[in-house]
Amino acid sequence: MSHTKEGLLSVHLAVLIFGLTALFSKLIALSALEITLIRSLFAMLTLALFIRWKGGSLRLKCRRDYAIALLLSALLASHWVTYFHAMQVSSVAVGVIALYTFPVITVFLEPIFHGERPHIRDIVSALAVLFGIYLLVPSFTLEDTVTQGVLWGVLSALLFALRNIIQGRHFSGYPARHALLYQAGFTILLLLPFGGSVIPEVTALQWGQLLLLGIFFTALPHTLFAHSLLHFKAKTTSLIACLQVVYATLFAALLLGELPSWSTVVGGLIVVAAAMYESYNAGRRS
Repeated sequence: MSHTKEGLLSVHLAVLIFGLTALFSKLIALSALEITLIRSLFAMLTLALFIRWKGGSLRLKCRRDYAIALLLSALLASHWVTYFHAMQVSSVAVGVIALYTFPVITVFLEPIFHGERPHIRDIVSALAVLFGIYLLVPSFTLEDTVTQGVLWGVLSALLFALRNIIQGRHFSGYPARHALLYQAGFTILLLLPFGGSVIPEVTALQWGQLLLLGIFFTALPHTLFAHSLLHFKAKTTSLIACLQVVYATLFAALLLGELPSWSTVVGGLIVVAAAMYESYNAGRRS
């Protein structure tokens, strides 16, 4: 298999799996925090075994990196919990669309770390995203579940953007699987005091669902996505990753019966278009 075909297969398969991952927020009858806790356990064990099988070391280079890994874990854990909670209180489509505001959020946050100002085109993209989010929200009241889902999803996007920026600046010397290994491990430590009491109550069916989520829908797609970066630029993979919104919405409609409204579809198209535009520009700038 050529490198191009191998890279395309890896990234498309990863994004397809990410789209299916969203369904577990509805299929597993546990809170978002409890799902994240046990999901991280299976992901960490799988990645540790994979790294050892490949002959790699599980240790980090210095003590400072462990502190950075802990910070990244707090951001990733919060991102996972708020993302799944967004879909639980609203719908899969709303949660995923709100999450994909993160490319635009990123272009506003990154200049802060560099002491720069956002470009005019980034401001235009942000305005387009705000309009897309406006179309998603049926009423501006916290009592509306869709509004709650949008707010939780945008918060998740903010946490995800912060995690990506910090990881890119301070943890880029490690392979993606090492970064996810430590982030999953510290996530367990951070969430165990809040969700550990549910573990004895988890049913056999839920253990099976969580096992699938942790191994085949967390560790596997992240590894595949990281592998695709060996063959393509980040710009290309980021553009393809926007298909996650389409996959997740389609799977939710077919398997869960969650049919999005026309305003959700139009708002989603605007948000995804802005995300793709910013991903493309990010690749050109880099």
